[in-house]
Amino acid sequence: MDAEEQLAAIAEVTALGLEVWLRGGWAMDFFLGQVSRPHRDVDWFAWSSDANRLVSALTGLGYQLLPEPAHDRQLDFVRGELDLSFALIARDELGRVVVPSGPWAGETWPDGMLDWPAGRIGDLSCPIISPHAQIEIKKMMPVWAPGTPRRLKDAQDIALIEAALLREHGARGA
Repeated sequence: MDAEEQLAAIAEVTALGLEVWLRGGWAMDFFLGQVSRPHRDVDWFAWSSDANRLVSALTGLGYQLLPEPAHDRQLDFVRGELDLSFALIARDELGRVVVPSGPWAGETWPDGMLDWPAGRIGDLSCPIISPHAQIEIKKMMPVWAPGTPRRLKDAQDIALIEAALLREHGARGA
Protein backbone atom coordinates (compact mmCIF):
# COMPACT_ATOMS: atom_id res chain seq x y z
CA MET A 1 0.00 0.00 0.00
CA ASP A 2 1.33 3.39 -0.99
CA ALA A 3 2.08 5.82 1.89
CA GLU A 4 0.64 8.75 -0.08
CA GLU A 5 -2.71 6.94 -0.39
CA GLN A 6 -2.71 6.19 3.33
CA LEU A 7 -1.82 9.80 4.17
CA ALA A 8 -4.70 10.97 1.95
CA ALA A 9 -7.02 8.59 3.84
CA ILE A 10 -5.77 9.97 7.16
CA ALA A 11 -6.62 13.48 5.92
CA GLU A 12 -10.08 12.23 4.84
CA VAL A 13 -10.80 10.71 8.24
CA THR A 14 -9.61 13.73 10.21
CA ALA A 15 -11.80 15.97 8.00
CA LEU A 16 -14.93 14.06 9.13
CA GLY A 17 -15.09 16.16 12.29
CA LEU A 18 -15.21 13.16 14.64
CA GLU A 19 -12.80 12.65 17.52
CA VAL A 20 -10.30 10.05 16.33
CA TRP A 21 -6.69 9.27 17.25
CA LEU A 22 -4.11 7.42 15.21
CA ARG A 23 -2.63 4.35 16.87
CA GLY A 24 -0.05 1.81 15.73
CA GLY A 25 2.64 2.58 13.18
CA TRP A 26 1.05 5.74 11.80
CA ALA A 27 0.74 7.22 15.32
CA MET A 28 4.46 6.63 15.72
CA ASP A 29 5.23 8.25 12.37
CA PHE A 30 3.11 11.31 13.14
CA PHE A 31 4.95 11.58 16.48
CA LEU A 32 8.32 11.25 14.70
CA GLY A 33 7.26 13.67 11.95
CA GLN A 34 8.15 11.34 9.08
CA VAL A 35 7.22 8.05 7.48
CA SER A 36 9.51 5.44 9.05
CA ARG A 37 8.45 2.31 7.18
CA PRO A 38 5.69 0.91 4.93
CA HIS A 39 2.36 0.33 6.68
CA ARG A 40 -0.16 -2.39 5.93
CA ASP A 41 -3.13 -0.40 7.27
CA VAL A 42 -4.17 2.70 9.22
CA ASP A 43 -5.20 2.04 12.83
CA TRP A 44 -7.34 4.42 14.87
CA PHE A 45 -9.20 4.84 18.13
CA ALA A 46 -12.72 6.33 17.99
CA TRP A 47 -15.51 6.79 20.53
CA SER A 48 -18.04 3.97 20.51
CA SER A 49 -20.77 6.63 20.69
CA ASP A 50 -19.61 7.85 17.24
CA ALA A 51 -19.64 4.39 15.62
CA ASN A 52 -22.83 4.90 13.59
CA ARG A 53 -21.71 8.33 12.35
CA LEU A 54 -18.31 6.88 11.44
CA VAL A 55 -19.88 4.02 9.47
CA SER A 56 -22.19 6.42 7.64
CA ALA A 57 -19.41 8.89 6.80
CA LEU A 58 -16.91 6.29 5.60
CA THR A 59 -19.40 4.24 3.57
CA GLY A 60 -20.41 7.57 2.02
CA LEU A 61 -16.78 7.97 0.93
CA GLY A 62 -16.80 4.56 -0.76
CA TYR A 63 -15.42 2.40 2.05
CA GLN A 64 -16.95 -0.99 2.72
CA LEU A 65 -17.56 -2.01 6.33
CA LEU A 66 -16.19 -5.52 6.88
CA PRO A 67 -18.45 -7.98 8.72
CA GLU A 68 -15.86 -8.95 11.35
CA PRO A 69 -14.83 -8.39 14.11
CA ALA A 70 -17.69 -7.57 16.48
CA HIS A 71 -18.85 -4.05 15.60
CA ASP A 72 -19.34 -3.13 19.24
CA ARG A 73 -15.53 -3.21 19.72
CA GLN A 74 -13.93 -2.53 16.35
CA LEU A 75 -14.85 -1.30 12.89
CA ASP A 76 -12.79 -2.36 9.88
CA PHE A 77 -13.17 -0.74 6.47
CA VAL A 78 -11.65 -1.30 3.03
CA ARG A 79 -11.62 0.72 -0.16
CA GLY A 80 -9.53 -0.90 -2.85
CA GLU A 81 -6.25 -1.83 -1.15
CA LEU A 82 -6.77 0.71 1.63
CA ASP A 83 -7.52 -0.78 5.06
CA LEU A 84 -8.76 1.31 8.02
CA SER A 85 -9.33 -0.15 11.48
CA PHE A 86 -11.08 1.67 14.35
CA ALA A 87 -10.81 0.26 17.87
CA LEU A 88 -13.78 1.67 19.78
CA ILE A 89 -13.34 3.29 23.18
CA ALA A 90 -15.55 4.78 25.88
CA ARG A 91 -15.14 6.44 29.27
CA ASP A 92 -16.11 4.78 32.53
CA GLU A 93 -17.74 6.48 35.52
CA LEU A 94 -14.28 7.65 36.68
CA GLY A 95 -13.49 9.22 33.30
CA ARG A 96 -10.92 6.58 32.31
CA VAL A 97 -10.68 5.44 28.68
CA VAL A 98 -11.94 1.84 28.54
CA VAL A 99 -12.94 -0.98 26.21
CA PRO A 100 -16.68 -0.38 25.73
CA SER A 101 -18.00 -3.93 25.37
CA GLY A 102 -17.24 -7.57 24.81
CA PRO A 103 -15.08 -9.88 26.90
CA TRP A 104 -12.74 -7.03 27.94
CA ALA A 105 -15.49 -4.47 28.67
CA GLY A 106 -14.35 -1.98 31.26
CA GLU A 107 -10.64 -2.76 30.86
CA THR A 108 -8.67 0.47 30.88
CA TRP A 109 -6.36 1.76 28.18
CA PRO A 110 -3.12 3.52 29.28
CA ASP A 111 -3.57 6.68 31.37
CA GLY A 112 -3.12 9.88 29.38
CA MET A 113 -3.41 8.01 26.08
CA LEU A 114 -5.55 10.71 24.44
CA ASP A 115 -3.82 13.73 25.99
CA TRP A 116 -0.88 14.12 23.58
CA PRO A 117 -0.78 17.00 21.08
CA ALA A 118 -1.55 16.25 17.45
CA GLY A 119 1.30 14.83 15.42
CA ARG A 120 2.41 16.05 12.02
CA ILE A 121 3.91 14.80 8.79
CA GLY A 122 4.56 17.67 6.41
CA ASP A 123 1.45 19.85 6.26
CA LEU A 124 -0.84 17.13 7.63
CA SER A 125 -1.70 17.25 11.33
CA CYS A 126 -3.59 14.46 13.06
CA PRO A 127 -4.50 13.50 16.65
CA ILE A 128 -2.35 10.63 17.93
CA ILE A 129 -2.23 8.57 21.07
CA SER A 130 0.65 9.50 23.34
CA PRO A 131 4.04 7.95 22.59
CA HIS A 132 4.04 6.50 26.13
CA ALA A 133 0.74 4.73 25.39
CA GLN A 134 2.13 3.56 22.04
CA ILE A 135 5.04 1.91 23.86
CA GLU A 136 2.81 0.34 26.52
CA ILE A 137 0.37 -1.06 23.95
CA LYS A 138 3.17 -2.51 21.80
CA LYS A 139 4.80 -4.11 24.86
CA MET A 140 1.59 -5.40 26.41
CA MET A 141 -0.43 -6.66 23.42
CA PRO A 142 1.01 -10.22 23.66
CA VAL A 143 0.07 -10.20 27.37
CA TRP A 144 -3.39 -8.69 26.90
CA ALA A 145 -4.21 -10.93 23.92
CA PRO A 146 -2.53 -14.29 24.54
CA GLY A 147 -1.44 -15.87 21.30
CA THR A 148 -0.52 -12.51 19.79
CA PRO A 149 3.13 -12.88 18.83
CA ARG A 150 5.83 -10.42 19.74
CA ARG A 151 6.81 -8.79 16.48
CA LEU A 152 10.20 -7.46 15.41
CA LYS A 153 8.57 -4.31 14.02
CA ASP A 154 7.06 -3.56 17.46
CA ALA A 155 10.49 -3.79 19.11
CA GLN A 156 11.92 -1.53 16.40
CA ASP A 157 9.03 0.95 16.81
CA ILE A 158 9.54 1.03 20.59
CA ALA A 159 13.23 1.80 20.11
CA LEU A 160 12.43 4.66 17.68
CA ILE A 161 9.81 6.17 20.01
CA GLU A 162 12.04 5.89 23.08
CA ALA A 163 14.96 7.53 21.22
CA ALA A 164 12.71 10.39 20.08
CA LEU A 165 11.40 10.88 23.63
CA LEU A 166 14.99 11.01 24.92
CA ARG A 167 15.91 13.60 22.26
CA GLU A 168 12.81 15.65 23.12
CA HIS A 169 13.58 15.44 26.84
CA GLY A 170 17.21 16.43 26.22
CA ALA A 171 16.14 19.40 24.08
CA ARG A 172 13.79 20.62 26.83
CA GLY A 173 16.39 20.14 29.54
CA ALA A 174 19.09 22.05 27.64
